Amino acid sequence: MEPEKPSFFSTRYIKFLGGRNTVFTLVLLLLIGLVIMIYDEISFIFVPLTVFLGNVILPIILAVIAYYLLRPLLRLLERIKIPRIWGILIIFLALIGLVTLLVFLVFPFLKAQSLKLVEELPGNLMVLLDKLDGFLRTSFFRDFYLQIESDVNSILKELPTEIGQFLQSTLTGLATGISSIVGVLTGFVLAIVTVPFIVFYLLKDGEKLPNYVMKLFPPRMREDLRSVFTNIDRQISSYIQGQILVSMCIGFMIFIGFSIIGMDYAMLLGVIAMVTSVVPYLGPVIAITPALIIALVSSPFMLIKLAIVWTVVQLVEGKFISPQIMGRSLHVHPITIIFVLITAGALFGVPGVILGIPGYAILKVFVTHFYTLFKKRYNKYEPVVENRYEYTNHKVD
Repeated sequence: MEPEKPSFFSTRYIKFLGGRNTVFTLVLLLLIGLVIMIYDEISFIFVPLTVFLGNVILPIILAVIAYYLLRPLLRLLERIKIPRIWGILIIFLALIGLVTLLVFLVFPFLKAQSLKLVEELPGNLMVLLDKLDGFLRTSFFRDFYLQIESDVNSILKELPTEIGQFLQSTLTGLATGISSIVGVLTGFVLAIVTVPFIVFYLLKDGEKLPNYVMKLFPPRMREDLRSVFTNIDRQISSYIQGQILVSMCIGFMIFIGFSIIGMDYAMLLGVIAMVTSVVPYLGPVIAITPALIIALVSSPFMLIKLAIVWTVVQLVEGKFISPQIMGRSLHVHPITIIFVLITAGALFGVPGVILGIPGYAILKVFVTHFYTLFKKRYNKYEPVVENRYEYTNHKVD
């Protein structure tokens, strides 16, 4: 029997890349590029699909967040022998009662405080600017400030005309874009209405969804897909549940601390801190801004008390609450989180800032798993044992 003649496809490098499959892969990538180029030329055909996805994505995201928040409660009810359907109904009735309580008891108070804060904010800003003006006139920067002030006064003289032009253009834009505003509001209302139905079916059949998806793939790929789905579910569940609990703890501590030091709008500032803390690192900066204005207008002593409360809250959250609730589930360095938030915000705006971290967590699961498969394949085609990876079959937490 004649030995097999060496060929391009029998070299170790090409075997590592997949042999003849490499050629087919390159041809496939070329065809995909051609398809993308053709679709780009006829993109107008996909406008209905874009509109559909734009209307569907918001309720799906809200429903997924609600699903991960409510799933532990449903599992707890199932442990005490309550059927799944009845458990879902109990959870929905409890949510209806909680929302009703918030609407009739808490929301009116927050609304009154919000309106009062909005009314007093311009006056507080003027008082703050007057104090800053008096300080700068007697400080080391007096000469530099007086030079800038002359430029500012010239700008202020032209400001009324510019404001009038801005308001006129804004009103014109509102008049022409009223239909789009109505469309956005209608889409948002429909999204809110459809969320409970999506949450119901997610709670009922959500855990079966990975099995349905895996049946679409060949049997030899299903174990890897199961691992990927399990890690994604763990990552998203840990992040959503942990971040919401941490935000609630921060809001409650801010409310208690501000109430103790006698700061106005303590409950409203606590709610603002709770909502904005959903975004790591950037949220607290947004939350402290109105509190700083109120403290600066009140007195320097109030500013010191505000700094003490805020420092204590951040220390308690960073050293005790987050490690206990969040743990090290994401294994993401703070610098990486900041870069992810900046990039996602620049690409997708506010939704990108909110969803950037869980999106990064999902991408990290895929990259980690594919890198593990890459190490397996490398070790298979590497004859020198010393050059192989030290492979361990670890899971992404």
